[in-house]
Amino acid sequence: MTERGLASRREADDWIAAGWVRCNGKPVELGQRVAPDTAIEIDQRARVEQAQAVTILLHKPMGYVSAQAEDGHEPAVTLLTPANRWNGDATRIDFRPTHLRHLAPAGRLDIDSTGLIVFTQDGRIAKLLIGDQTRVEKEYLVRVQPLDGQPVPDSALDRLRLGLELDGQALRPARVSWQNEEQLRIVLREGRKRQIRRMCELVGLKVMGLKRVRIGSVSLGPLPAGQWRYLGADERFL
Repeated sequence: MTERGLASRREADDWIAAGWVRCNGKPVELGQRVAPDTAIEIDQRARVEQAQAVTILLHKPMGYVSAQAEDGHEPAVTLLTPANRWNGDATRIDFRPTHLRHLAPAGRLDIDSTGLIVFTQDGRIAKLLIGDQTRVEKEYLVRVQPLDGQPVPDSALDRLRLGLELDGQALRPARVSWQNEEQLRIVLREGRKRQIRRMCELVGLKVMGLKRVRIGSVSLGPLPAGQWRYLGADERFL
């Protein structure tokens, strides 16, 4: 079900446990194996539940981790309170405590980084955004300093665009350009751990600040740091 993009693994488990998934007219059980070409029937109740799933966009400040608490730092999900909801949110969705149930970060953002991070109850969105093979672009503004104090050569940007590897694996092509004298604009279609910081170190640059400003077609926009809003019904990452 996850491979076909029908649901996340958690959703699939919940639907199977509820008896909402059938193969060849018979309810399936957790862990049951079926042939790749088997027709999968999903009860409409599962579709209704999935349609009601919310996705939340947060402007993560520095000092918060993306997922579980670690080393005394709070997870960014703790900022998702009614008091921190942006007053410019135009979705008209009424906040309910159930919107925080089964809410998971769809991707990561380092503790020292700021910007757009997505939390979702929708397994399809999580599958779309997470993983090294995602087709969704992620755009960052990256303030850098040369490690040797010398001007940054054009060759460094060329290497960032194409030609680097991390952990023995070649990186996918990136779009890199100067935003101003101290800041790069970097667009990636993968998300390895601390990827941009490590890329910059390889070409002699130290990252002084990193902010994610766009994921796919969804921009951070004027959302203030520490505040959040719902993803609108008319917004799509692809």
